[in-house]
Amino acid sequence: MNTTSVIAIFDIGKTNKKLFLFDEQYNIVLEKSEQFNEITDEDGDACENLTALTQWVNQSLQEIFLNKKLRIRVLNFSTYGASFVHINRDGNPATPLYNYLKAYPAPLQEEFYLKYGGEITFSIHTASPTLGSLNSGLQLYRLKHQKPQLFDQIRYSLHLPQYMSYLVTGRAYSDITSIGCHTALWNYAQNHYHEWIYREGINEKLAPIFPSDQLMFSQWQGHALLTGVGLHDSSAALIPYLFYFIEPFVLISTGTWCISLNPYNQTKLTYEELQQDCLCYMEYRGKPIKASRLFAGYEHEQQTKRLAAHFNVSIDYYKTVTFDAALLPRVTPVAGMTADNKGGKTAMVQGSAFGARDLSGFATYEAAYHQFMSDLMNQQVASLNLVLHDSPVKKIFVDGGFSQNPLYMQLLANAFPGHEVYAASMAQASALGAALAVHNAWNKTIASPELIELQFYKPAGERQLV
Repeated sequence: MNTTSVIAIFDIGKTNKKLFLFDEQYNIVLEKSEQFNEITDEDGDACENLTALTQWVNQSLQEIFLNKKLRIRVLNFSTYGASFVHINRDGNPATPLYNYLKAYPAPLQEEFYLKYGGEITFSIHTASPTLGSLNSGLQLYRLKHQKPQLFDQIRYSLHLPQYMSYLVTGRAYSDITSIGCHTALWNYAQNHYHEWIYREGINEKLAPIFPSDQLMFSQWQGHALLTGVGLHDSSAALIPYLFYFIEPFVLISTGTWCISLNPYNQTKLTYEELQQDCLCYMEYRGKPIKASRLFAGYEHEQQTKRLAAHFNVSIDYYKTVTFDAALLPRVTPVAGMTADNKGGKTAMVQGSAFGARDLSGFATYEAAYHQFMSDLMNQQVASLNLVLHDSPVKKIFVDGGFSQNPLYMQLLANAFPGHEVYAASMAQASALGAALAVHNAWNKTIASPELIELQFYKPAGERQLV
């Protein structure tokens, strides 16, 4: 029987948990998806159901190893970041998988920054805006100072991608793409862990760093495998573009967060940029990538629910709305919001101006949705401009959910007429990136550039946005 050699990638998002099998040309051979209801931690806050996730990974591996038509040679992972699994000396989780949106105690945060040089200096050194639990290093600081008994039980704190790898290999490692993602762990200027890690004894909880582009020999239930250490999904999503494109570009990776990544901006982060949710990611070869973030996918989810309820349509009715220049709003600013939306961190991270708009003022869903997307695009433009600067970038690629949204794409093209704006379509950017990261360690074929399909958008029917 002929068998197909494949690489298996678990791509774990906050909502959707996916498994992809790619052949040696990176065509998708198999895809499956699952969702789990959240559970609560000991404080009653919502968190990932780690038990259900672990069982699903194990069950999925069992199923694919039973498929005699496939030969699984390699396994890797991409998952959302800012989330630690704290394992004890028996190798089992010692705590729940705390949600990165869990409220962080303000007094403890203030104490931390006072102790370690002040918020401004510390944030610049670590390229990490002040984000509470989203600074995953501060999750460890919280455990040490507020739950010392739990902290003492921890042998290793593994970011979620590395815990997924640990489940298969039994080896505890850290990875630079997870460490470098607004964790407050890494000193970017000195290219090593920040000194607070050692002063607090946090370094003892962090596993050795394993290269993101290498594989380790492992076995899973008697099956030989080459396994990667796993990558942070936003860093993984950039890899296919670095792999295939030579000309300078910016990638807007869209999902719950819209993250603008500019590999060609080498300027140092300023405090003003940090205040507007700029940061640095670490690419898989250890190079800093300047980025800005916007909570736009979450905002879109909330506002489309609101629109659906008001106009009595299905939640996904927005998918039927096509771009109509006649429906683009004229300048109708909302109180407290500036026309150019340079309102700092509040404007960048929190809801768009649309949340304050009275829906009764819109005759149709389509008109209201055009207004909402215009409001959202104001934020996106401000966020993207933070990383564009004077860099030589002329191409803007958009992948993820918004790449399939004609209003988002057309409004972005209208906002950047001096750039080439493309909707990028590929077989799941973060999953493909996790596969391409280890390409040279297992695959002798040349990866085809046709894996990325580009749709060009030119400016059309532009009016001034709110």
